[in-house]
Amino acid sequence: MPSSNKKPNFLIIVADDLGFTDLGCFGGEISTPNLDKLASSGIRFTGFHTASACSPTRSMLFSGTDNHLAGLGQMAEFIKFERLGDEFEGKPGYEGYLNYKVAALPEITSPEYYNVISGKWHLGLDEPYWPDKRGFEKSFTLLPGAGNHYKYKFDEKTFMPSIFQENGRRIDAESELPDDFYSTEYYTTKFLEYLKDEDRNGRPFLGALTYTAPHWPLQAPLTTALKYKGVYDKGPIELRNRRLARAAELGIIDKDVVPHLVETKSIPWDELSAEEKKYSSRVMEFYAAMVDELDKNIGRVLKHLEDTGELENTMIFFMSDNGAEGSMLEALPSKTVSFADNVQRLYDNSYDNIGKKDSFVMYGDLWAQAATAPRYMYKAWSTEGGINCPLILSYPKISPKWSPGSITHEFCTVMDILPTVLEFSKISHPGASFKGRTVHKPKGISWAPYLDDKVPEIYDEKRVTGWELFGQRAIRQGRYKALWIPKPIGSGEWELYDILKDPGEINDLKYEQPQVLEGLIEHWTLYVAEAGVIELEQYPEGTRWNVKVIKDS
Repeated sequence: MPSSNKKPNFLIIVADDLGFTDLGCFGGEISTPNLDKLASSGIRFTGFHTASACSPTRSMLFSGTDNHLAGLGQMAEFIKFERLGDEFEGKPGYEGYLNYKVAALPEITSPEYYNVISGKWHLGLDEPYWPDKRGFEKSFTLLPGAGNHYKYKFDEKTFMPSIFQENGRRIDAESELPDDFYSTEYYTTKFLEYLKDEDRNGRPFLGALTYTAPHWPLQAPLTTALKYKGVYDKGPIELRNRRLARAAELGIIDKDVVPHLVETKSIPWDELSAEEKKYSSRVMEFYAAMVDELDKNIGRVLKHLEDTGELENTMIFFMSDNGAEGSMLEALPSKTVSFADNVQRLYDNSYDNIGKKDSFVMYGDLWAQAATAPRYMYKAWSTEGGINCPLILSYPKISPKWSPGSITHEFCTVMDILPTVLEFSKISHPGASFKGRTVHKPKGISWAPYLDDKVPEIYDEKRVTGWELFGQRAIRQGRYKALWIPKPIGSGEWELYDILKDPGEINDLKYEQPQVLEGLIEHWTLYVAEAGVIELEQYPEGTRWNVKVIKDS
């Protein structure tokens, strides 16, 4: 680790549902010059893994441990609204908020560090679980998992309320947010405001900038969307192939990799009418605009750090919280009014209104698989398409072995960020006891020895990592991963994949290497016991899952 008396700043930027190849530096066509520049001076991680959905990933980020231990064994929305049954409610590790059995990163770094957050929280709706109670001195956050990106009033009692707090006080969005509110821009403005606050008092900062873009509803300025007019007119399969070729050219993926075939619940592109294709490509143009706006605002933060002379002393993490959004959860039954019915009731999704404040569109599973390829599926899946996400790390003070623009394919996880920050800040984790309460020790591994060229890998062959969410199970050791997906969406049986050779999870090796699978299943049993996982044996009655395979992808 670099020796310096001046402690580094830390900036953790989280994009919401960003696809693996959305950024230019990962193979995409969207204009992301600021993140591309960050990557050109830093390191791109292609083996970075998260949970398969938003709040569980955030719990792992701020706790350094498994989401089942940190309180998000299941997303709160699926505990309270009975989408997956009643067996989770009231169980340890399924509180639906960042529980007090973990020491949150800003709690540990406080008061030595000036801790600030702006953006999405999704780690507790009720006041005792707000960010100001978990070590953040300054905070402006959207408390639930999603919301309109523009200021738009709707019936909060029935559909997706936009609940904001600032520094421990509930914000009345209607009267206190500006009329020109746009989430990405406003979160950035608040973040910069906090960095300039006199309460910082010369301390290094730990900042979390947790955007809600490009999560649905897809809303963005028309002027930005017009930059992408016509770019997506050939459809998602053409885009997928184009991105795969570019990612291979950049070294993000192996040029000989075999991508998983596309599976869709939607009508395939070739079967759409001309008007339907026009509509779909328009939706994708606004998705691209959201990523464009994201990059533009990150540029504002980087410029501030450069202008204040702090860029060279700031370790920056940029990550997505899970794979691209493919709307898999629509397949699960609901006992309330359906999501689609609420959207139809409250929004105008006509062609000319797409992207505006009173529209509510999402881009669907075909465009999502253009972004997650060559991996299988997308958000909410424990396949690689749901949990293998892009990460950029920038910090000039690491080993000279890392030439600008380096790429590493090392397996690592979002749980590693907490121990990495602590090691570079020279602050110790409290261990099993913190502020009079028993807490879990981190399961993540510090990247400091790897970044400083002291070890050849982050996770050795003996290390085991597990995932479970929405009933889908995965366990990995070294190059091998065992996967179990409930019926009717999956086979309801354990499968085995060599992820290094087969990131698309195409060739099931369970019959070729049964001893490997048997060993991983034993590890799974231990993981269930240690993390307190409640296993779901089958999806609820009423689950809808009829897909077509597009073989010419």
